[in-house]
Amino acid sequence: MKLSAVLAAKGNRVFTIGPGSSIRDAIDTLAGNNIGALVVLGRAGEPVGLLSERDIIRAMASSPGAIQQTVADLMTSPVLTAAPDDDADSVLRTMTSRRFRHMPVVEGDSLVGMVTIGDLVKAQLTEFRGTVESLETRLLES
Repeated sequence: MKLSAVLAAKGNRVFTIGPGSSIRDAIDTLAGNNIGALVVLGRAGEPVGLLSERDIIRAMASSPGAIQQTVADLMTSPVLTAAPDDDADSVLRTMTSRRFRHMPVVEGDSLVGMVTIGDLVKAQLTEFRGTVESLETRLLES
């Protein structure tokens, strides 16, 4: 299964923020939209980083003044991206082995979506269910 199929099922809405934005703005966007991460876009609209709830919590745990910093100060950069034609299983393995939960999907220079580990596991389970149902149907017809 390709990432394009995952995005077609889940939608391609992505929440973004600029690197100069405040952590307070980032927290408000995360909480207000019930999401776990924001893609940080550079001047040309390209992903330059990712800011997750985990990034903010870790920074605040080590320095309570982190709330006064900017997104650029706390974001994970460089950000690893995927393409719509990438294999979902391969992306899931990369995310699992590198221990991150969100991956922006980029086509050319454009951000076209973001997948999470949860999205990829859900897609994989749906694919497995379809395979099981197909095998059961074949077995019953035999």
